Amino acid sequence: MLTAENYFSQENNMKYMGSSQFKSFMNCEAMALAEIKGEFEREKTAALLVGSYVDSHYEGTLDIFKAKNPAIFTQKGELKSEYRQAEYIIQRLERDELFQQFMSGEKQVIKTGEIFGVPFKIKMDSYHTGNKIVDLKVMRDFQPIWKDGLQLSFVEAWGYDIQAAIYQFVEGDSLPFYIAGATKEKEPDLAIIAIPQNRLDYCLEIVTDNVKRFDDIKKGLIEPTRCEHCDYCKSTKILTEILDYTSL
Repeated sequence: MLTAENYFSQENNMKYMGSSQFKSFMNCEAMALAEIKGEFEREKTAALLVGSYVDSHYEGTLDIFKAKNPAIFTQKGELKSEYRQAEYIIQRLERDELFQQFMSGEKQVIKTGEIFGVPFKIKMDSYHTGNKIVDLKVMRDFQPIWKDGLQLSFVEAWGYDIQAAIYQFVEGDSLPFYIAGATKEKEPDLAIIAIPQNRLDYCLEIVTDNVKRFDDIKKGLIEPTRCEHCDYCKSTKILTEILDYTSL
C-alpha cells in the first residue's frame, strides 16, 4: 500500500510511474532511469528547498522538514535568509482568502490508477472531493520562459500541464485542475491558475503516446536515449570523437 512514508521509495518508483518521473523521461531517458535505480541524485538546491519549505507548511509537516534539513539553519540555529523569505511567503499567502480556500482541501491525497496499462501514482496537494484538484507551486516568478526556441508560460515550460493531465485522469472524476502559485520575489506574487480542459486533453495524448516506451525502459526491454546535456549525461560521458570547433 502506498503511504506518505514509502511514496518515493525505490521500490514504488519502479512499480509506478508518476508525473515527475514521466517529465524526467521526457527530458532525458537515461537520467530518469538512473534516478529510479538510485545511480544518480539531483542536487537539492536552495531554490528547491524554499519551495519544499512552503509545501511542508501546507502539509502540516514543517517541523519534520526542518529536522531533516539542518542546512537551512545558520550555525546560531537561525533560519538562513532564503528560508526567512519562505516564512514571509507563507504569511503573505495566509492573508489571502481565495488562496487559502483553494488550499483548504484534503492534504496530500494519494491515488493510483493506470494510463495505457501502466500503473501511475499521484499525490494531490489540496483535494476537494468531487469539486477540484489544487497543486501548490512556488517559483521564481510568473514570467514566460524561453525553452527550445519558444516563449512558453511557466505552466508549459515546467510541464505542470502534463502533471495536471495525469492527476485528472488518475483521480478519475474529470475534476478541474488549478495551480495555487506563489513567487519567491522580494514581494511575493500569488495567483490561482486554471488549466483549460482542451490543454489537459492534449497533454494526456502526450502521456499516452510516450508512456509505453518509458515503461519498457524501466523494465529493461529497450535502452534509454541520452540527451547529452543534463548533469547525468555529462557525468557519465565517454569521449569517442574529436569535434571541429564549428560544430559547437
